[in-house]
Amino acid sequence: MRKIALVGNPNSGKSSLFNHLTGLNQKIGNFPGVTVDKKTGYTHLPNGEKVEIIDLPGTYSIYPNSTDEKIVFDILANKSNKLHPDAVVVIVDASNFKRNLLLFTQIHDLNIPAILVLNMMDIVEKTGLSIDSEKLSNELGVPVLPMKARKGKGIDLLKQTLTDIQLDEYQPIFDAAAHAPEAIKEVKATFTIKEDYLAYQLLQQFNINTSLAENEKNILQQIADKHNFSRDDLRRKETLERYSSINHFINGAVKETFTVLPKKVTEKLDRIFTHRIWGYAIFLAILFLIFQSIFAWATVPMDFIDLTFSELSAFLSEVLPDSALTRLLTEGLIPGIGGIVIFIPQIAILFAFIAILEETGYMSRVVFLMDKIMRKVGLNGKSVVPLISGVACAIPAIMATRTIENWKERLITIFVTPFMSCSARLPVYTILIALVIPDKLVFGIINMQGIALMGLYLLGFFMAIGSAGIMKLLLKTKERSFLIMELPTYKSPRWKNVGLTMFEKSKTFVFEAGKIILAISVILWVLASYGPGDHIENAQVEVAELVKDQRLTAEEFENKVQAYKLEKSYAGIFGKAIEPVITPLGYDWKIGIALITSFAAREVFVSTMATIYSIGDDVEEGTIKSRMRSEINQETGGPRYNLPTGVSLLLFYVFAMQCMSTLAVVYRETKGWKWPAIQFTYMTIIAYLSALIAYNVLS
Repeated sequence: MRKIALVGNPNSGKSSLFNHLTGLNQKIGNFPGVTVDKKTGYTHLPNGEKVEIIDLPGTYSIYPNSTDEKIVFDILANKSNKLHPDAVVVIVDASNFKRNLLLFTQIHDLNIPAILVLNMMDIVEKTGLSIDSEKLSNELGVPVLPMKARKGKGIDLLKQTLTDIQLDEYQPIFDAAAHAPEAIKEVKATFTIKEDYLAYQLLQQFNINTSLAENEKNILQQIADKHNFSRDDLRRKETLERYSSINHFINGAVKETFTVLPKKVTEKLDRIFTHRIWGYAIFLAILFLIFQSIFAWATVPMDFIDLTFSELSAFLSEVLPDSALTRLLTEGLIPGIGGIVIFIPQIAILFAFIAILEETGYMSRVVFLMDKIMRKVGLNGKSVVPLISGVACAIPAIMATRTIENWKERLITIFVTPFMSCSARLPVYTILIALVIPDKLVFGIINMQGIALMGLYLLGFFMAIGSAGIMKLLLKTKERSFLIMELPTYKSPRWKNVGLTMFEKSKTFVFEAGKIILAISVILWVLASYGPGDHIENAQVEVAELVKDQRLTAEEFENKVQAYKLEKSYAGIFGKAIEPVITPLGYDWKIGIALITSFAAREVFVSTMATIYSIGDDVEEGTIKSRMRSEINQETGGPRYNLPTGVSLLLFYVFAMQCMSTLAVVYRETKGWKWPAIQFTYMTIIAYLSALIAYNVLS
């Protein structure tokens, strides 16, 4: 039975294609010797032939960075392997066409019959690209099939192509023999190999090749030493040569329908945007513009949303009967959800700017520009992509580190990425900045709150860089890496894509955060509304006894009663228990509750505050911001959220690892709990000490 392997980058649609080909006729086990899923199944071709389909783990390159990717190399580069395929279907994400083609060119040179599948063509059509698959097929010398794997479109054509596929005359894309002729010639003679690239790969990766015996590895080491086979230099030349070939293949086959600046104009702009001084100055100016805009443009819609939710709670509390369900709705759910929806304008503005920078081609210049800085602290330019992605969310950012070949640099990037201020921190930053930083203009145009927000983002970045430098000293490795990338021409942004990005990111933030907030709001309301014993039921009697020597108005007495109920609730008891630990930071037990609940997700801090300050209060008093502003520090008689406490909280949230999902992803990417535990401990210590120092200095 013929074996057909499915190969592709992660998230290229490989699993969708596998499911359509095999249907229910599939099984999952483990590859021999490792705990990596092996998915196999069967399908029938139009001529009735039954073939076995093997879904190989996702990989970016034939050079493995993980156990999963090493499996791909072992199977494809070793013809004696039981799973070595008779043909390979290479699935590429056509919207990231050029990057995905690198893997195809490497597999092609292993001399295995291949079909190139251009998946996600529906997305390509929206991005302004036009791909001539027939012309590309003629250039590459292999069948090229456009497909929409998720919808199953193109499956029948793929099956027919698999029926007819045969190995045509072999023409390698990368001429390995031209770079190391003597070494490759000796390897081919010693190991009876026909393909130059397979001999080249034996020299490149013999130390991790499980099909080789120890004496064979020693022979290859001797050949490499004898002919001065320089792995790093040759790999760099290989990558450059492959991308040069890719550019040749796609020239004319891929067309852009949007406006592109002439090459000469691009070169002139690059001399400015990648300048060793002006490049950084321009990048900082762009960041400054972004954060100024976030505060300047979002204030009006945010105030409207805040007031709307506040009035909705007040309205429902008046028209609905007084019951536990009504109080849950008006004191728990509505304030909690409102505390997140209010930040949609700021998140939409932030992602609009990020989308524009990516669409125009400027983000690639940032990667190139930051490479020198990154190298000094043990990273490289490729680390910029995960770090910038971390501004959106640390989870996909950490997953994006898979493109970093060097394990040390990848581990450091994973470790420091959570220091980048993600969108979940934005709600915390903005509400605290609004409470403690004056809304004033400097020089008539610069908003103080915008400067503070930019400072927090830069602080997270510099802490990430500093932490990377420390890890570089602690982690010892002989691996070397290099950055090879092509700077695209500048082009006009596709405004439809910018709008879609704003909508999708805002929707994802609201619905992903909303699920957590909904659950925590209900739990928190219950914990804050009920308590052990009969203290809450007898609150008025017990408070009256405590204040019998004081002259209080009816309103002051009622406020005392509500505060007493909250203190005697389960949430209050728990908050009081941790208060000794957080008091040195300027926090009370209410803030303590929010710190704990926000370990599920940072943005829960705001909804927790909204819930706590709504319980028992007159919901007509005002918005969550006004309630927090009017909160009094019982010890000093001044406002609870003053400058020392506000800055302390801001620093805590800049540095603390308060995201269980991120820890789970780090566990998955590092294959153990060691690094998540170190990361959590390190970030918590940094956060606590920073908050402690800030509070005491400013006090």
